[in-house]
Amino acid sequence: MTMSATPFLRPLSQLEFRKCPFLSSKPHFHPHLLRFHSKPTIRASSALSLESGLSTQNDQAIQEDVFACPICYEPLIRKGPYGLNISAVYRSGFKCKRCNKFYSSKERYLDLTVTAGMRDYSEVQPARTELFRSPLVSFLYERGWRQNFRQSGFPGPDEEFRAAQEYFESSKGGLLVDVSCGSGLFSRKFAKSGSYSGVIALDFSENMLRQCYDFIKKDDTLSTANIALVRADVSRLPFSSGSVDAVHAGAALHCWPSPSNAVAEITRVLRSGGKFVGTTFLRYTSSTPWIIRPFRERSPQGYGYLTEDEIEDLCTSTGLTNYSSKIQQSYIMFTAEKP
Repeated sequence: MTMSATPFLRPLSQLEFRKCPFLSSKPHFHPHLLRFHSKPTIRASSALSLESGLSTQNDQAIQEDVFACPICYEPLIRKGPYGLNISAVYRSGFKCKRCNKFYSSKERYLDLTVTAGMRDYSEVQPARTELFRSPLVSFLYERGWRQNFRQSGFPGPDEEFRAAQEYFESSKGGLLVDVSCGSGLFSRKFAKSGSYSGVIALDFSENMLRQCYDFIKKDDTLSTANIALVRADVSRLPFSSGSVDAVHAGAALHCWPSPSNAVAEITRVLRSGGKFVGTTFLRYTSSTPWIIRPFRERSPQGYGYLTEDEIEDLCTSTGLTNYSSKIQQSYIMFTAEKP
């Protein structure tokens, strides 16, 4: 069959893309984002089957995405505008090519929980999880709540961010996921730094993500930033194994229902050489008088405060290496690396 035998096999230079707003004769590619798509070409048969499952416009591009299905961890197929930013993700539809589950954005965040789209089933979460889903707590988090952490030794967001950036030096230029991001206090700082090809602000709380979006919307410096808002469970992260360069978890570990499952998931999604940096409250330190320690074994709020030895054990037992930490009163910042 010759090239002229069918219009579908014309040379690429003769094709016209005027009807598609996302393809032109002078495409604007972002090289630093190309790493998100390990398999950018989708076979025609896959595209046709996807066509019936996604509700976005017919002229939008279809490609494998940085996000993965939280059920089977297969990369999701996106139909919509290219880019890792709030606008592009919001206007896209996502579908798993293995289990056919469909995911979409809701109120500017993409819901990638296992229960996304369920109508009748709901799960009862631990009290500490439900607390941060409260609209009041989400509103107050950066308006007084977080400032109280200084009493326990937290140095403040600016210093915490500076220290985290030092740990993430080798991960700059890659994809950073801020798990349990809350109202996006650090997600916004990472995005504005310009150090990463993309930043994903990830939290289980719908109201925290809404609050994060409100802050982003009011900050002109973030209008074109590569930042996306995702609702997900830290124990079921929606990314393929070995696809993330850096994971940050600020004041979060003590809130997780199962820190061991969460750290195992973080280890799974990190690339070789990827860094995990976290901060949390310690149950007690080596300087805490022995007579006080029994009273700190159980928190009345149900938080899972750990000791430094327990945190190190969590990291090393899941395969992370090069663990180190900094402690100030009850505050700890720790880091570990995927070998």
